[in-house]
Amino acid sequence: MSDTKPIICAVIGNPIGHSLSPDIHQAFARQFDMPLEYSRLLAPIGGFNEVVLPFFAAGARGMNVTAPFKLDAYALASQALSARARVAGAVNTLWMHDGMMHGCNTDGIGLVQDLQQQGAPLKDAHVLIIGAGGAARGVLQALLAAGCASLRIVNRNAQRAQEMITNPLVRTLPQASRLEAGGLDAASRPEGWNLVINATSSSLGDATLNLPAGLYAPGSLAYDMVYSAQPTPFMQQAVADGAGRASDGLGMLVGQAAASFEIWHDLTPDTAPVLTALRQRLSGAA
Repeated sequence: MSDTKPIICAVIGNPIGHSLSPDIHQAFARQFDMPLEYSRLLAPIGGFNEVVLPFFAAGARGMNVTAPFKLDAYALASQALSARARVAGAVNTLWMHDGMMHGCNTDGIGLVQDLQQQGAPLKDAHVLIIGAGGAARGVLQALLAAGCASLRIVNRNAQRAQEMITNPLVRTLPQASRLEAGGLDAASRPEGWNLVINATSSSLGDATLNLPAGLYAPGSLAYDMVYSAQPTPFMQQAVADGAGRASDGLGMLVGQAAASFEIWHDLTPDTAPVLTALRQRLSGAA
C-alpha cells in the first residue's frame, strides 16, 4: 500500500501536545492496514475556524476536537449536528459530507462502552455525577439510554446543575424524568449510589472534592473521567469512603476515539489491545 494516498485526520486543541489521540487512531488504523496520517493541530484561542476550514478544504476526512474548542466546533457544524451533539451542546468529532460540516459528540458512547467492559452497574442503577459542565452534559443521554434508574447531578453551584436538567433539549429525552440536580450537599443517598462519576477537573489539580461521607452502595464503582498513571485524588477518596472499586477515564478516551473512527471510516476497531498498550505505557511512565 506504499503508493496508496494516506487518509488525513487530526485532533485540535490548545494545548494539544499531551493528546494521546494520534497514538490511539494510528493503533486502530493498523488493525485494518489503513494508511492514516493523524496529527495534532494547535489552534490559537479565537482562531478555530481559521485552522479547521483549510484543513478540510485540503481533503482531510475527520477531526477530533478537545478543550477549549468543543463549543466552537458545535457552532461550526450547527447545520448538521447529530442528536447526541445537540443534547450535549458540544462537538468532539467533525467531518465533511456533501460539502457540509457535520458534528457529533462521542463522549457518552465512550463512557458507557468503558463502563460496560468493566462490568459496571448501569441498567436499573442509581448514578451520581459530580460536576455540571460540558463533560457531564456530554454523557447524560448515553447514561439514561443505558437504563439507569436515577441520575443525579450535583455541582458546587447548584443552579448550574438545575439548569442542566431543565435544558429544553435534555427534557426531550425519553428518560428525562429520571434526572435530579442539586448542590454538593445533595450528593447523599440513604441507600448509596451504584455508580459515582467525577465529571469535574478536580483531579487535574490534585484536589479532592468536598463530598459527604457514605456515598457508595455495596459493589459500587467510582469513575473519574480524568486518566492518570496513578489513582487520582477522587479515586483514592472514593475507595476510602467505601467504593467497591475505582477507575480512571482512560477507557472512555479510547472508546470515544473508536466511535469517531467508526464515523469517519465505517470500521469498528478493537479497543481492548489499544487500551492495554496505553495503560502499560502510562504505568511505565509513572
